[in-house]
Amino acid sequence: MAPAVIAPGTGLGEAFLVWDGKRFRAQATEGGHADFAPGSALECELLVELKEKCGHVSPESVCSGKGIARIYRFLRAKESGEEPPELSKELIRAGDPAPVIIAAAKGGAPASNLCRKTAELFLSMLGAEAGNLALKVNAAGGVYLAGGIVLAVLPLLERGGFMEAFRRKGRLSDFMSRIPVFLILEPNPALIGAAACGFDTCGVQQTPSIQDRS
Repeated sequence: MAPAVIAPGTGLGEAFLVWDGKRFRAQATEGGHADFAPGSALECELLVELKEKCGHVSPESVCSGKGIARIYRFLRAKESGEEPPELSKELIRAGDPAPVIIAAAKGGAPASNLCRKTAELFLSMLGAEAGNLALKVNAAGGVYLAGGIVLAVLPLLERGGFMEAFRRKGRLSDFMSRIPVFLILEPNPALIGAAACGFDTCGVQQTPSIQDRS
């Protein structure tokens, strides 16, 4: 019944909560470094390519900021000629291509169908991994999405690809359909949680603002 959290960013954070009789306790995992399991023919092709380049391919390899860039390069190679010249310049100037790709996927200038496909594939794989985490910890209490990337792709989440992949678990699809998914809109939840943990460890009464937001 433990709630779970998954947070794509520089890497892919995964954790869950357990009830100790008085409160929930956070339990860290290294689930982002497990094996990536493709869910479609296209994802199988991506796995093969990344395996040749990286060796071990984990969920973090595709469900992270660097993963977005990898997905984009993979699709660009498959669909050559779709990258607008303006986008090429933006990507060259950018230290981190992920924000540029996400902005273009949402229709920002320069808009790009290739970036839209990148975002859709990213969200599908993130949804599948969030579903995997939910099954592993029996997250009937819900799965929480966190991280700056989630906030950036928020408009694209409404298209349904994430939830479709989240629930697509064979004979357990009905079970998955009953697990709620929540968005953490606070941009720095990890810092708030760390502060709350520090107060608790030191036996200091938390301020109302920390209690309300943790």
